[in-house]
Amino acid sequence: MRLDKFLKVSRLIKRRTVANEACDAGKILVNQKVARASYSVKEEDVIEINIGNKPLKVRVKKILEHANKENVTEMYEVV
Repeated sequence: MRLDKFLKVSRLIKRRTVANEACDAGKILVNQKVARASYSVKEEDVIEINIGNKPLKVRVKKILEHANKENVTEMYEVV
C-alpha cells in the first residue's frame, strides 16, 4: 500500500492530499529516511510524522485496505 494511502486509512493524517503534501515537504520519514508518497509500506516499518508541535513515531503492525474506528488500532503501534 502507498504511504499516503496508509496514513489516511490508519487515520494518522486526516486527508490523503495532506499526507501527500507532507511527504513532498520531507516531513514523513520511514525507517529514518525521507519517504515519498509512493513508497510501498510494509509491516514492521517505522514511520515518523513531523507535523505540528509533537512528532509521532509508529510501527506498522498490519496493512488493511479499509479500516473503521474499531480495527484502526490493529494497523500500528506508537513507539
